[in-house]
Amino acid sequence: MPSRLWPTFFAHSSVGRPGFVAEFGCWDDPQTEAARQIEAELDQVEFVRVAYCDPHGLARSKTVPASVFRNVLRNGMDFSPGPFLFDTGHAVAVEIVGDDPDVGVAEIAGAGDFVLIPDPLTFLVLPHSEPATAWVLGDEYLRDGTPHPLSTRRVLRRVGERYAAKGLAPVVGLEVEWYLTRLLGGAPGNRGNGFGLQGAAPAVEAMNGGYQFNLDMYYDSVAAVVDPLALTLRSLGLPLRSMEHESGPGQVETTFDPMLALDSADAMLLLRTVVKQYCARRGFHASFMALPRVDGFDPSGWHLHQSVMNTKTGENVFTVDGGQGMSTEGKAYLDGLLDRARDFCMLSVPTVNGYRRMAPQFPLAPTSANSSVEDRTAMVRVLGEGTSLRMENRVGEPCANPYLAIAAQLSAGLDGIIGDDSANGPKQDAAPGTLPRSLREALQAFRESDHARRLLGRPLASCLAKLKESEASRFEAWCADWHLPVKDVTEWEQREYFGVF
Repeated sequence: MPSRLWPTFFAHSSVGRPGFVAEFGCWDDPQTEAARQIEAELDQVEFVRVAYCDPHGLARSKTVPASVFRNVLRNGMDFSPGPFLFDTGHAVAVEIVGDDPDVGVAEIAGAGDFVLIPDPLTFLVLPHSEPATAWVLGDEYLRDGTPHPLSTRRVLRRVGERYAAKGLAPVVGLEVEWYLTRLLGGAPGNRGNGFGLQGAAPAVEAMNGGYQFNLDMYYDSVAAVVDPLALTLRSLGLPLRSMEHESGPGQVETTFDPMLALDSADAMLLLRTVVKQYCARRGFHASFMALPRVDGFDPSGWHLHQSVMNTKTGENVFTVDGGQGMSTEGKAYLDGLLDRARDFCMLSVPTVNGYRRMAPQFPLAPTSANSSVEDRTAMVRVLGEGTSLRMENRVGEPCANPYLAIAAQLSAGLDGIIGDDSANGPKQDAAPGTLPRSLREALQAFRESDHARRLLGRPLASCLAKLKESEASRFEAWCADWHLPVKDVTEWEQREYFGVF
């Protein structure tokens, strides 16, 4: 083939499938219009990172020149299903040998590609990037145009569609704790690394002594990094509300104004990705791991604020007329959250390490499926009044998959509102149920739950169970090999989570 034909040939054959978006109707009208605007302004960037969220809540991406992205925008882009197959330590958890890898998605046999379709509404230019680089999230599809059964973003879309059918829209507020530390240099952690064998975690030191909650002096000790980071987050369109110094040494809490559900999940993924990259480029390390193995560190949580809006009236359905007290719908939503707490706990706390904070020595982290008004020791804290009345679920860990964590909460609440027969959870005066104390216990509750399979679909529920079985089993084997008690955060956890999450 003459060399002058190679560019034209590969422009159509190396990404996705020509006309995939139009053929399978992947976009609605707002997405189509956004795509037109992107095409008109694409000459202003050099590269585009085409990303999606894997089952663990990590952003996976490919970077392409802007000229290539013009084709990706209409044709999609081929991606390997590897992130669906590996657990948190990159051990193979879903086998691909045979016709069906036992998750109900035959197409991933042999690690065959899927197609990622960019969502034009998520396209943004990363600030201060050189060369100029944009970022866009995508939705996963099978090669026949079917939405991919293992897509976690699609799970939240489905929940949103259930709300819309009832004339409702869930509203979500993010309150996220994370650690800023100073990198000490040293080896990059590749020694002893491999599939299921994570190398040494980054060596770090604390930014301050901690344990002076909201102390202005301690915030000032991280401000040289956190303040310009806050400006970066705002320039990305994220509705930043506050940056605060929490209790732990260099522990930061980031909060956002309320958003619609899918926007909030996209924002959470972008937040974690940008925070880690921003800090690393400046000689610091940010981690959303729940409880790092660093002296004196306190657990980090992810508190999810939630309410529901009537799309016709714009009113908060949790409030009664006059704004005094909680409505019948609000109480039913709360019952749904409590009823599903054990079933869905693994979706909010998906790691071995995340269960470290759910212990009696940390009274501000929940151990029971209970609720109370303005009580931070309860799983669900009811706060605000009138239009601001909302529920704050305090169970989540900051590195959870945002689409699954938010979808689980909203699905449970909606089941309560619509009177699902199985959403008859414990009432205020009932004995609270105990939450799982380990990933193993949460995995068992997840496997036994019809609610989890209904929410996720059997393929994704099966895939997640395999991923978490692999993760839990490797941890248990490591502890047995070293004859170690598991009462303290282990080196295994630090290697597994601190760097990547």
